[in-house]
Amino acid sequence: MTDASPTASGASAAELHAELVAVVLRADRTGVQVLAPGSPARLPSGPLRDDHESLQEGVRDFAVEQTGHRLGFVEQLYTFADLGRVGRDDHDDHDDRDDRLISISYLGLTRHVGKADNWRAVYDLLPWEDRRRSDSRTTVDALVDALRPWEAAGTDDADERRTRMAHLFGVGSATWRPELALQRYELLWEAGLVGEARRGRSDEHAPHTGTSVPTGEAMTWDHRRILATALSRLRAKLQYSPVVAELMPREFTLGQLQEVVESIVGQSVHKQNFRRAVQKDELVEPLDRMSHGTGGRPAQLHRFRDEALDERQQVGTKVPIHRSR
Repeated sequence: MTDASPTASGASAAELHAELVAVVLRADRTGVQVLAPGSPARLPSGPLRDDHESLQEGVRDFAVEQTGHRLGFVEQLYTFADLGRVGRDDHDDHDDRDDRLISISYLGLTRHVGKADNWRAVYDLLPWEDRRRSDSRTTVDALVDALRPWEAAGTDDADERRTRMAHLFGVGSATWRPELALQRYELLWEAGLVGEARRGRSDEHAPHTGTSVPTGEAMTWDHRRILATALSRLRAKLQYSPVVAELMPREFTLGQLQEVVESIVGQSVHKQNFRRAVQKDELVEPLDRMSHGTGGRPAQLHRFRDEALDERQQVGTKVPIHRSR
């Protein structure tokens, strides 16, 4: 899709390009993985095509091409259309910095892996989002310390910046909210602490990016921002719908379900509270079979109840997530 016309000086006006971007996620006990091949990692994307009946169908085709499997859950995320998203250094197909690329992003969930080398650990890209790690507090503290100069630089709004930082990173009496992953990334970008913050800025306006701060691997264009948007959406949905079912095998133990939930929200969940809440909401039902592959005592297998997965039953059926400091 393009829209260009000559200007009075004979130069061409900016062109408009549109594409689909797919954020395909899977999860296991180790963490969440995103389909992001290449170096630097990039999300599957491509131009809009007129042979798709819908945008969702285009995203599903991307997933088939990349993993060999069709997606079950697909949901539109956001349309990214800021000027300067794509520069000459980022993509040969859009080598004019004045061009505008509109990216229509979708979140897709799968249980399948496909080519292993096409998947990247989300928490390698957004390391501060994994609160399960023993060094997670150290990581967050390092980011907060690195944000102090940005906070102090806001001479007219230093208090507002301090409050915002505390709210997002759980400083002081504030609690950590998993679903604010996008806002945390955007704050780090604004403060110049992620590599993408320097793109498209002249040297005198480019913020300083510290070398010792654990800010993760940069991705192509603003794909890390799109990924953070997807992680926020998934974590938020987990609190009011059984979307985790799209990431689980048909049969599983309660321990395996808890591990996947913890990997998504990036923090530990109290075992007994988790099980009581799952049973109270009648989210799963026990089977008359045991799992012997858990590395310990045999554990009873469960599956999601069909009624719990019915669209009409989803509102109010949630997986328990506690707030943490």
